[in-house]
Amino acid sequence: MARIAHLSDLHFGAHDDRLVEAVEVRVGALKPDLIVISGDFTQRARTDQFRLACEFLERLKAKGHEVLGVPGNHDVPLYDVLRRFLSPLTRYRRFIDESLCPFHELPGAAVLGINTARSLTFKDGRINQQQVDFIRETFARTRPNAARILVTHHPLFALPVGDGPELGKAIGRQQLALDAIADAGVDLLLAGHNHRASSHHLHELVTGAGEALVIQAGTATSTRLREEEQSFNLIEVKPGEAVLTVFTWDGDEFVPRDAGTFVQKEKRWESATGDHLAEAPEA
Repeated sequence: MARIAHLSDLHFGAHDDRLVEAVEVRVGALKPDLIVISGDFTQRARTDQFRLACEFLERLKAKGHEVLGVPGNHDVPLYDVLRRFLSPLTRYRRFIDESLCPFHELPGAAVLGINTARSLTFKDGRINQQQVDFIRETFARTRPNAARILVTHHPLFALPVGDGPELGKAIGRQQLALDAIADAGVDLLLAGHNHRASSHHLHELVTGAGEALVIQAGTATSTRLREEEQSFNLIEVKPGEAVLTVFTWDGDEFVPRDAGTFVQKEKRWESATGDHLAEAPEA
């Protein structure tokens, strides 16, 4: 079984130090096989903010954690116009990871990150043909029984925003993404950007995109909230099953608030009956 801690939207520069420390404590107790961070390490892509994010990653790695991350739109300079268009992710590569499409294999899972942040859009994401080819080629080389997990900052699909009828914006060149994840047999799609934790069955969002389980992470450490507290996800994956637990900030620590079990039947994910609030795994 692969155990993955899924964090997103750290926004160093608009963060709370108490939350940073609490994330480190809780993640350390959970002992994940991999920590996934789905973008927006910084608030405004400034050097001091990237340095704080780098120090956070170094502390995690010093404790033995493996980390896979992808850039978010906030990791591209907004007001520094020359840097935004000439070298938008130079600081990200320097402080976070040289690779913009990292890949990590775990027992029972293969995890690929894809960069969706672009200079030409202020907050929206895009995918290109080269990335689509890379998704297909990478997953084609993985073990057939391994769960295929794709990580992006931006959701690939329009998702509900809050409790109303409003939908967030889908990624640019969405059809390329649809074709790639269906062809590659992607099982789980992890993203952030919306600062809201949620899970969705892909076939209920859009037709012809395969049967992946869509998992969104809220913001883990940012003070920029959108009607829900800071949170992160714990995802436990084994053949034919995924257990998702959302750890939410209660003012003192991150505690398990929501949990769900999903089972895969003929590649289609279904919610298992009798879902319940999971107890926090022991350290």
